[in-house]
Amino acid sequence: METITLELTIDETNTILAGLGEQPYIKVVDLIQKIQQQGASQLETSTSENHIEKQKELKKAISKKDGK
Repeated sequence: METITLELTIDETNTILAGLGEQPYIKVVDLIQKIQQQGASQLETSTSENHIEKQKELKKAISKKDGK
């Protein structure tokens, strides 16, 4: 099966999920789960990357303060 990649904001994704929630459960349950799983893994990665970047910035600031 061919796939496509979409870039959506969290709000846009939630709007799609809300719309799918209006449909008969049996028709959309797999799609909802797939969207939720992919979104969760991307947010987890994004959060980790942001944390690492913030740690680097903090180390730079400390080094500048200490004159290193």
